Amino acid sequence: MKSRARSSGADSRLSVRKSKAEKDPNKPKRPPSAFFVFMEDFRKDYKEKHPNVKQVSVIGKAGGDKWKSLSDAEKAPFVSKAEKLKAEYNKKMDAYNNKPTGGPTASGDSDKSKSEVNDEDEEGDE
Repeated sequence: MKSRARSSGADSRLSVRKSKAEKDPNKPKRPPSAFFVFMEDFRKDYKEKHPNVKQVSVIGKAGGDKWKSLSDAEKAPFVSKAEKLKAEYNKKMDAYNNKPTGGPTASGDSDKSKSEVNDEDEEGDE
């Protein structure tokens, strides 16, 4: 009996769901980090040397181990490329955030639809 009372209370909490905000398809994608820039090259090299390995986890593990073993000097080209990509992303985000919003008030249109405006014109002609 107690379990039934608990489950009914839990069901009411579960039924309340927050809707996920829709993503804007025009929003720029975030740039990859230095590690992911490194992994793009590493995957190509690894697949050439080990064509039989198809598991993503094995390639990722090998890439992570290799990244950890690199010195700061060896990581520098990947870090600089990641910084360039981040600078480009910041420019795109500034343009995205500062774009003018084109609503009906900005274009001078009223709340009435075109058909309502045309209907009023036809009534005055009669």
